[in-house]
Amino acid sequence: MTSLFKLMTICSLLLMSSCYGFKDITVAAGVKSFYVENFVLADLTAPIDLSQVFTEELRRKIRQESRLIENNDNPDIIFSGTVSRYGITYAAPDVDNTASLNRLTIVLKIDFESLVNEEDNWSKTYTDFEDYDSNGNLQDIEDQLIATIVEDILERVFNDAFTDW
Repeated sequence: MTSLFKLMTICSLLLMSSCYGFKDITVAAGVKSFYVENFVLADLTAPIDLSQVFTEELRRKIRQESRLIENNDNPDIIFSGTVSRYGITYAAPDVDNTASLNRLTIVLKIDFESLVNEEDNWSKTYTDFEDYDSNGNLQDIEDQLIATIVEDILERVFNDAFTDW
C-alpha cells in the first residue's frame, strides 16, 4: 500500500508540473540589461507617489520575470513613462439616476527604447480602470484599486516588451 501511495504521489506531481507553464519571454539577442527611468506625474490630481509606484513595480517585474540585469549606467533597453491621467467618473446609474458605481481610471504613456536594435523601439498608451461602489469611501479602497490597475497595466507593458503575442 505504501508503494502504491508513493507511485500515485509521484504521478500526481508530474501531472501537476506539466500543467504549469512559463511565459514565452523573448528578449532580443544582445540585450542583457535594462533601465527604468523615474516616471513623470503629469496629472496633478493623482496621488503624489503614483509615478514612483509605477517605476518601482516595473523594475521589480522585469527583475523577477526576465533574465535582464538592472543597469543605470549603460543599459541595453530603457523604459520611461508618464502618468498622463488619473480620474474618477460615474460608471453606472442606479434607479434614482445617481451613480451606484464610480470608476477610477489611470492612463499611462510608456516609451520603450532599445539601444541594441532601434527597430524594436515603441511608444504606447495604456489605459485601465477599476469600478467601485460609490457609497464607499475612496480613501479606504484607493490603494487596492491602484494596485490592481498597476498590475494590469504592467502585465501588458511586459508582454509588449518581452513576448511574441
